[in-house]
Amino acid sequence: MAREFGRKQRVADYLRQELARLLQTSMRDPRIGMVSVNEVEVSRDLAHAKVFVTFMEADSEAAAREPLEVLSGAAGYLRTEVSRDARMRSVPRLHFVYDASVTRGRLLSDLIDRAVAADDTLHDETDRES
Repeated sequence: MAREFGRKQRVADYLRQELARLLQTSMRDPRIGMVSVNEVEVSRDLAHAKVFVTFMEADSEAAAREPLEVLSGAAGYLRTEVSRDARMRSVPRLHFVYDASVTRGRLLSDLIDRAVAADDTLHDETDRES
């Protein structure tokens, strides 16, 4: 019988929570701004972790380039901070990746809102003509 949550998933969840806390409390670099840790994927051997982040001020990958470079530069510091509290033999190396899913979701939501508003306007015009 397979385990409900394997070690890889538990490590990913722990890293997501700890990194979100550290980015909120410890990182004081204004170039980062408000950052959200959306997901963490840990490699099979637990040596590497892809950290998917979204920046509230950046609405494209080009706008997120500088904050992403700052986070990549601080990866060693964040890894050290995570290792202080973690009960793991070794903490995975952190690789930060911009997650555009939130931006895409916002764009799709705006498109849906516009389509609904246009549809409501069309129905209001046809109701007046009747």
